[in-house]
Amino acid sequence: MSFKSKINQIRRTATKAVTRVFVARPSARLKKGSVRPEIKRVLINRPNHRLGNMLLVTPLVQEIISNYPDVKIDLFVRGFIAPVIFENYPQVEKTISLPRKPFKELLKYMKVWGELRKNRYDLVIDAVKGSSSGRISTVIAKSHYKYFGDDFSGLEQKYPDYVHMAKFPVYNFREFLSVAGGETNQKEVPVLDLKLSSSELEKGKKLLSELTGDPSRKTIAFFTYATGNKCFSTEWWDDFYELFHSKYKDEYNLIEILPVENISQLQNKLPSFYSKDIREIGSLMANCRLVLAGDSGMMHLSCASLAPTIGLFSVSSIPMYRPYGNSNCAVDANSCSHENIIGLMDEILG
Repeated sequence: MSFKSKINQIRRTATKAVTRVFVARPSARLKKGSVRPEIKRVLINRPNHRLGNMLLVTPLVQEIISNYPDVKIDLFVRGFIAPVIFENYPQVEKTISLPRKPFKELLKYMKVWGELRKNRYDLVIDAVKGSSSGRISTVIAKSHYKYFGDDFSGLEQKYPDYVHMAKFPVYNFREFLSVAGGETNQKEVPVLDLKLSSSELEKGKKLLSELTGDPSRKTIAFFTYATGNKCFSTEWWDDFYELFHSKYKDEYNLIEILPVENISQLQNKLPSFYSKDIREIGSLMANCRLVLAGDSGMMHLSCASLAPTIGLFSVSSIPMYRPYGNSNCAVDANSCSHENIIGLMDEILG
């Protein structure tokens, strides 16, 4: 373990110990009751700026709305991607955003923390486990009910997929309702959803048609980039290209969606789409028959656009981050051959 990792581990342990003391206040205790709690205002704490992590919050937001349709939800986040993701969620009223680089904007950073004390909520949710900022913000916010991401025990045995980063916040919320006296939702966990509008979908259809030049054929899209050691080499993609191109080029349009870094692991062998507009990229993905994506925020964006998605993994935990729902699936490229991936593509294209 690196020195930085050790410091972060010590910081998280200390923060957890301190916040537990504050959570013992009566207003924050979760007592077992027999009456469904009245929830009109909710604060979800997920102080993170990454696209994928913000998209993984959408199932929790949907679950809260399904139980309380008239609810007003505030989000405590980092950066400025959240308002874009939740643009078409009318129940999301406000995002309280920490600057991405606090030491460069220290005054603004402190001001945002102060803003947390301005409102009173019926429920405050620490959406993840192990986030010191998430724990502190949950303590600071004023609320009748509040709980942390690790407050409920035994749910790993109750739900085999509890470890998933999009699912355990939903299961925790259902457990909160159960303990507080409300009925719990036994339906499938909501999928990631950008809630693209009909006009956005139509725009994506037009963009795709202009890119491919053949709107009569369905499209398979590839997102080949990922950060750090999650990114597959150009050699890996070269070998895979030889297989999928010869198999699908006569029946499907084949395109590549480029990252903000404008890097192509396919070395620009396919027509490519580039945009910095998250919702525009999602609208194009939504019009594709299949998206094959490296383990990245763009993989989660494809899922949230409701396009059938295959996620390519080599480093990250598949149970924690795998695409689910809508014929989505994950591939462990360490043990899955190119031919196996083609077989999965065939199943989805069906």
